[in-house]
Amino acid sequence: MSIINVEMFSKSLVRPVSFNMFIPNGLRPEVEIDKNPNYKRPCKTAFVLHGFTGWGKGWDVIYDLGQQYNLALVFPSAENSFYLDFESNTSKYGTFVGIELIEYIRDTFGLCKKKEDTFITGLSMGGFGALHVGLSNPETFSKIAALSSALIIHDVSKAKPDDENSIANYHYYQQVFGDVSKVVQSDKNPETLIMKMLQDKREIPEIYMACGTEDFLITQNRMFHKFLNENNVPVTYIECEGNHDMVFWNEYFGKSFEWFLNS
Repeated sequence: MSIINVEMFSKSLVRPVSFNMFIPNGLRPEVEIDKNPNYKRPCKTAFVLHGFTGWGKGWDVIYDLGQQYNLALVFPSAENSFYLDFESNTSKYGTFVGIELIEYIRDTFGLCKKKEDTFITGLSMGGFGALHVGLSNPETFSKIAALSSALIIHDVSKAKPDDENSIANYHYYQQVFGDVSKVVQSDKNPETLIMKMLQDKREIPEIYMACGTEDFLITQNRMFHKFLNENNVPVTYIECEGNHDMVFWNEYFGKSFEWFLNS
């Protein structure tokens, strides 16, 4: 297997950036790929989005999953951007992940050239990002897996100038989401993206959601699941015992990778 750190210049972010990548090639002799049906097809690609305060780097468990399922994994860094395009021309994080990085991976590594071979997933802020980027680029991503998603648009819309908590303040939300009083109706809201796609009769990528019942974001995930059901958008929704932690995410990255390939 190959674990690579790639440096490139991003036009969307107007600066050099780096990202981590896993490619399941050059496997050890003891790995019996002839007995693994996932190696009877070409390698597919999943873009894995980190959470708030995280960065674009893989870890042993997810590398093992990439090897098991013959998936190339791409780990972009997007700071605390929620994978959105800011008003600044130097901070187009959604464009970077959903368009520019895709084109770079295709041209440089020959991967993710087909929609059916290209998936996007993430945890927490990255779960929101996977939904937003995937729904913004339905011609690119065939499936979206969102784990413990930070679906906080409706909370952000109620923010006031003197609001501040242990995670962020009003000025952060304003920087990331723009005018918070208009964010629910904006394209930064996955619900708005879904409604536009339904109105335009566009194909919506398949969606998988998982969230632990002890997770502080469970209410927001239930609300989005309800929204999808009310609008007859198919979704695989998993809710079970678990918290906002790596124990839950490692398990459900595995389950969602299997869903990517077998559903």
